[in-house]
Amino acid sequence: MTKLGLPVPPGFSISTEVCTYFYANKKAYPKALAKQVELALAQVERQMKREFGSRKNPLLVSVRSGARASMPGMMDTILNLGLNDETVLGVIDQSKDPRFAYDSYRRFIAMYSHVVLDMHSSQFESALEDMKHARGVELDTDLKAEDLKQLVGDFKKIVRMSGRVFPENPIEQLWGAVGAVFGSWMNPRANTYRKLNDIPESWGTAVN
Repeated sequence: MTKLGLPVPPGFSISTEVCTYFYANKKAYPKALAKQVELALAQVERQMKREFGSRKNPLLVSVRSGARASMPGMMDTILNLGLNDETVLGVIDQSKDPRFAYDSYRRFIAMYSHVVLDMHSSQFESALEDMKHARGVELDTDLKAEDLKQLVGDFKKIVRMSGRVFPENPIEQLWGAVGAVFGSWMNPRANTYRKLNDIPESWGTAVN
């Protein structure tokens, strides 16, 4: 798509070879990987003229699988990674839309907690329904920015009560997501799909 001139955001991939290494070495990464990811992320920052973790000009990323064979819906994706209590303020400054920013943030916390921290999404859905009931509204879109900001705090409280911690550090968020994508290669959905479609387990998945 990039070669066709379509406006595809820049990114980078961690290869399937790293996935193979990951499972062959007790879920550890090659020593050179951290530096390579740092350099690749810096290149995306230059291309986007944004900075990962910046309060003033935040870069947000998606982290998703990139298997050799198409496996729709089998492995997990995380959107808007890089949001925290500081970067969300930068999104508000640039978008002039606090509702959009806090809606994105609460969705990111729920998504990250489900995919990386292995929490059931129903806990966050229940908190959202409770908020709508308290405000006397039926639709998510009827909630105001302040309601969604409160939900951000409520979602974090749910994570803490489960004995887990939602990471504020974007780099920690990134590596949590990378590990979750590699981990999803061996989840029950993916294993069943591969057996039904004759996809070798040894192929592994990339992380985009």
